[in-house]
Amino acid sequence: MRRLLGIRLIWPIVILVGLLVLNVIIEPSFFTVRVQDGHLFGSLIDILRNGSPTLLVALGMTLVIATRGIDLSVGAIVAIAGAVACSILAASPNPGSVSTVIGAVAAAIGVALVLGAWNGMLVAVVGVQPIVATLILMTAGRGVAMLITQGQIITVSSAPYKVIGAGYWIGLPASILIAAVMFALAAVFTRKTALGMLIESVGVNPEASRLAGVPVRAIVWSAYLFSALCAGVAGIMISSNVTAADSNNAGLWIELDAILAVVIGGTSFTGGRYSLAGTLVGAFIIQTLTTTAYTIGVTPGVMLVFKAIVVATVCLLQSPAFRATALRLLRSLRRKPVAEGGVAS
Repeated sequence: MRRLLGIRLIWPIVILVGLLVLNVIIEPSFFTVRVQDGHLFGSLIDILRNGSPTLLVALGMTLVIATRGIDLSVGAIVAIAGAVACSILAASPNPGSVSTVIGAVAAAIGVALVLGAWNGMLVAVVGVQPIVATLILMTAGRGVAMLITQGQIITVSSAPYKVIGAGYWIGLPASILIAAVMFALAAVFTRKTALGMLIESVGVNPEASRLAGVPVRAIVWSAYLFSALCAGVAGIMISSNVTAADSNNAGLWIELDAILAVVIGGTSFTGGRYSLAGTLVGAFIIQTLTTTAYTIGVTPGVMLVFKAIVVATVCLLQSPAFRATALRLLRSLRRKPVAEGGVAS
């Protein structure tokens, strides 16, 4: 039992299960999944669908943090990708054409990769601190998105494009399937090839890795490219869900949710150790928190405090030092006080 409780991922899983149980207590039909017109519907499906963009961004953030970096620009990249895709569709004479949608999506992902390459160049080649390098794009990125949309919310009418974020494939929301494929590809490339070991090596000691022949710059650059790719796909997914590009609100603060998901999942901010499975659990904790907050009637203004309390609880439970201190305190409280002038029974 003690060995089980020492596993870092067990506490996020316990918190996630606890949140789900709380929702069931409040709403007994919470776990109900129904089939309507060949599609799956239900609260659990909504959590998976709405949490897919956060999972995608957190997935890329995991590999960046594993290399001792940070990417604060993902929210801006989300906004830019959505703005590019919707602008192309809005300007097209045939936005409902599949070829037009493919071209718009390809252009949005291409722009996202360019932005990721920019971040990677600043960090890996120029040597700018990751938080500073990505803060530049975080600050300027929304301005770029506003320039693309000319400060307007661009709405599009394209059934094929709407499928990406709000449609269904084989009965499941398309966004869930896209996130699952991205997660599976990341898991295969980082756990079934040498890439994962190289990422951990760079995160633990980049100088020693360089001396050992590891292409440190290429690894770091690739991490930022992948982070931007994930953010670009998330941006397309978010804009597709509402069939509009809102440069002000699209992806707003999603970088913070992604970082929280990565931290909850047990990835070390000092680099090296990372967990994709932990990030998956962390992302759905973040989304379930939002659902739970609305279920129990927490107002939007207080929801951030509610989220912070739960995240802080998970992080404390993951800390061996905190658990040891709490255990010592619990043992001291359980001891019988020594009677005055006597001995303890």
